[in-house]
Amino acid sequence: MVSALKNLTQTEQDGIAAAVTAAEARTQARFALVIVPASDRYQLYPILWGAALALVVLCGLALGLPRLDLRAAAIIVLAVFLAASLALEWRPLRMAAVPKRVKHAHARMLAHREFAVRILSHPEHDGGVLFFVSLAERYAEIIADHRLHQAAGQAAWDGIVADFTRQAARGAFADGIVGAANACGTLLKEHHPKA
Repeated sequence: MVSALKNLTQTEQDGIAAAVTAAEARTQARFALVIVPASDRYQLYPILWGAALALVVLCGLALGLPRLDLRAAAIIVLAVFLAASLALEWRPLRMAAVPKRVKHAHARMLAHREFAVRILSHPEHDGGVLFFVSLAERYAEIIADHRLHQAAGQAAWDGIVADFTRQAARGAFADGIVGAANACGTLLKEHHPKA
């Protein structure tokens, strides 16, 4: 887990840690929980949107004020570009400027990298599950190794994610994480119990 949990109370953090430990204790497989504040910085989007807005303003000036001095037009366009680019550096605006499919694609790529690092590359690799949450993208995914995925079925993993997202939407983020960890632990115990 990362500092994304710093906004939770110590009791909530302890509850999450206990749920993860309990899930790991029920199975031979590895279980990992990763919560990140964001999956990417999306640094290019403020510049792209600033440039697009500046181009629209330039076209508006050219069509609406054809006699406007070129220097004045250049200053206006530059000011619009800088203002828009700087405004979009504010994280909530920047995240709103990024298309949802792009955000989810970045979150999914990070989730699969984390799965490879935390589950597949582990020296005693005997299968495992990663529960991944990216807060800024509002994205959650459970990735299980092939054997566990087949044994439990996609519907079981999707159900856990759906329960978590419902609780998170109600503001019960910590309870959602605890519930998801417990549900993953139950599935892991059923399909890959402790030896």
